[in-house]
Amino acid sequence: MRERLAVRMSAEISPEAWIVDDTGFPKFGDRSVGVAHQYCGALGKVANCQVGVSVNAATDEASCPLDWRLFMPQEWDDDTGRRAEAHVPDEIRHVPKWKLALEMIDGLRGRSLEPPVVLADAGYGDITGFRAGLEERELDYVVQVKGATSAFAEGVRPELPAYAGAGRPPRPRYRQERSSLRELALEAGPSVAVEVSWREGTRGALSSRFLALRVRPANVGLRNRANREGSELPPAWLLCEWPEDAGEPVRYWLSNLPEDTSPERLVGLAKLRWRIEHDYRELKDALGLDHFEGRSYRGWNHHVTLVSVAHAFLTLERHRRPPSRAAA
Repeated sequence: MRERLAVRMSAEISPEAWIVDDTGFPKFGDRSVGVAHQYCGALGKVANCQVGVSVNAATDEASCPLDWRLFMPQEWDDDTGRRAEAHVPDEIRHVPKWKLALEMIDGLRGRSLEPPVVLADAGYGDITGFRAGLEERELDYVVQVKGATSAFAEGVRPELPAYAGAGRPPRPRYRQERSSLRELALEAGPSVAVEVSWREGTRGALSSRFLALRVRPANVGLRNRANREGSELPPAWLLCEWPEDAGEPVRYWLSNLPEDTSPERLVGLAKLRWRIEHDYRELKDALGLDHFEGRSYRGWNHHVTLVSVAHAFLTLERHRRPPSRAAA
């Protein structure tokens, strides 16, 4: 049913991006499937909860969940008693959330659906494996990251040491001291930041100042691979939100979009993540996403599927009959 829903809703809303995120389902007790003491976004702290990972199709005007996965904490892998009570299939094991997201993306693409761009917060964007997985699939992304993420300026290149004449000739290697995204942004300075508006809010246009730089992400894994292959680290866009009254950037994103991408497009995509917060709020407050009282694996999937269908119905009603037209 979720596959059919994904195909139908993608055709209806023509998404600008797919958004990867997760949300917590606070729980009492330890018998509900996948429950554990873990970070719960709904509460903003570590608590007893389930966590669901979703991929949502989104535009500024409409959005819809395309697929869900229940995150299975490591402690559930060997707890045969709880697994039996919750009817967890044998093949369902602990998989990191970012890998669940890639699995869902693969499944959706298997239904001839393609993400225009993949968006995610720092919980996913900070994971090199997630970004690399998107690049291996030749998918564009704009993902939030932390300012401490390692990087070189775009102009930094690997260096070829002198050959001593004996043994295997050396390969080019990155030997410079790494910077962080924060350091590269501060080095560029606020004078190169530009004012960008990304959408109309209830009180007028939403806007801020942004800095867009070309950088080379350079954490240990990326550097080791480049040094092994004697290749260059691929360049990427660093987008920073730097409000006029702030002493330094307050948010950072990395993107593999082409070099000629405008700051306006980068900002518009980075800020499109507001839709997922809107979706989760409506799914929970209006449609009861976090009201599931069953304990089984199948029951949880049944519940999130029906809530997604209900959300799709409301989305289509709004999409087809916007308030201004109905009022007229």
